[in-house]
Amino acid sequence: MEKSPSHIGIIMDGNGRWAEKRGLIRTQGHLEGLKTAKRIVKAASELGVKYLTLYAFSTENWKRASEEVSFIMNLVKQYLRAEFEFSRQNRIRTRYAGDMAALPPDIQKELRQSIEDTGSFDGMQVILAINYGGRDEIVRSVRKFYQNNQGMNISEKDISLYLDNPDIPDPDLIIRTAGEYRTSNFLLWQGAYSELYISEKMWPEWEKEDLEEAIASFQNRERRYGGIKTR
Repeated sequence: MEKSPSHIGIIMDGNGRWAEKRGLIRTQGHLEGLKTAKRIVKAASELGVKYLTLYAFSTENWKRASEEVSFIMNLVKQYLRAEFEFSRQNRIRTRYAGDMAALPPDIQKELRQSIEDTGSFDGMQVILAINYGGRDEIVRSVRKFYQNNQGMNISEKDISLYLDNPDIPDPDLIIRTAGEYRTSNFLLWQGAYSELYISEKMWPEWEKEDLEEAIASFQNRERRYGGIKTR
C-alpha cells in the first residue's frame, strides 16, 4: 500500500477490562489478548508492515498481582513455542526490547531461543517489548555509552546507537487500544514524531480490519516533523 507505515508499535491495552465486563477473571482477558496478538501479527505481515513492536509487559506491570504476572509470563512462553512454525512459514523474525536480565530465567531462555531460531528470517520483524519501559531504555542506553566512552560528550546520536534495537527505524505509527490517551512509557525516544492512533476497542476485540483502519488513518495524515510543508 502506498504511504504505508514501515514500523508500527502497538500498546495492547484493555485485556483485563474486557474480561471484567464479561464477568470473567482478568487472566481470561490476557488469554484472549494473546489470540488477538497472533491475528494482528498475521495481518500486519500480510499488509506488508516491516516492523511491528508489541508492548506486552511494562516495567510497571510487576506491580500487579503475582498470579496475574505469572499467567502473563506463561502466555509469553506459550506464544514463543507455539508460533515458531508460523514464523518459519512467513519468515517472521523475533526481536526483543527491554531489560531481559530481570525476567525469569525460563522466559529468558525461550526468548533467546526464539531470537536465535528466527534470526535468519527475512520477513517482518516482530519486536516483543517485555519488561520494557521507555525511560528505563534511555537510562540503560546512557549507561552503556559511558561504559564504552569514558569522558566523552554525549549526543542524540550516541543515545540512539545504544538503544535496544538501534538498527530498527523509529515507529511511523503507534496504536493504543481501549480508548486511553497516553503512551504509558512506550518507545519514548523513538516515538518522538510517531503518529498516534487511539482505538476505543479493547485489545481482544481487534481484527485485521481494525489494523487496516489505523493504517488508512495514517495514510491520510501530513507528517511535517516540526517543519512546514512546502508547495
